[in-house]
Amino acid sequence: MASVPTGTIFSVATAFAAAKTVSGISNAVEAVVSSTAHGFSTGDIVQLYSGWGRLNRRVVRVKSSLADSFMAEGINTVNTDFFPSGSGGGTVRKVTTFQQINKIVNPTSSGGEPKNITVKFLESDVEDSINDGFTAVTESFEIDADEFGGTAYAALVLLSEVQTDTVLKKTLRSGAVILTPSRVSLNENVKMTDGQIMTNAVSINGNGKITRYAS
Repeated sequence: MASVPTGTIFSVATAFAAAKTVSGISNAVEAVVSSTAHGFSTGDIVQLYSGWGRLNRRVVRVKSSLADSFMAEGINTVNTDFFPSGSGGGTVRKVTTFQQINKIVNPTSSGGEPKNITVKFLESDVEDSINDGFTAVTESFEIDADEFGGTAYAALVLLSEVQTDTVLKKTLRSGAVILTPSRVSLNENVKMTDGQIMTNAVSINGNGKITRYAS
């Protein structure tokens, strides 16, 4: 069934628990992350920093939890060419606070498209097109300038100043969730256009692969 973006809630992570050491990650249809006394519970949102480049900075939801391990929902690490056994260790941190961003207008997104390289070998008269990964994802939107002084505005200012990794969470009206590892930039200069409300522009610069959950 088709759906529309109306009702989507945007939130950014403003606080994280102390990072926990990841001693290893299994090769499985849904990866099991080994982390002694991690303290996470089912449903927690966590960010992984992994020796596996395809998993590094990925934001995942805890599907199930034991004292010293947890299952990363929907994270398939079966392919040992992409996820070499024994080299996925690193750290993991839990998002403890998400701050909702209110009064959003003009949301747009770009990036995520395949990057291609064209090459022609000397002995051939036909060019080859080779995939070279994907472009960085960028989300942008504007917020009502009258949000100035509010909690969400202050959070965006701080995240812009420190330029540290955070998480953009989009919660759709259906309950589906899209998680984007990112950094935030807020343009504090007020945009003024005759006949429209005054706004501030916000840019979300993706620095890893998104994770999407149906609900």
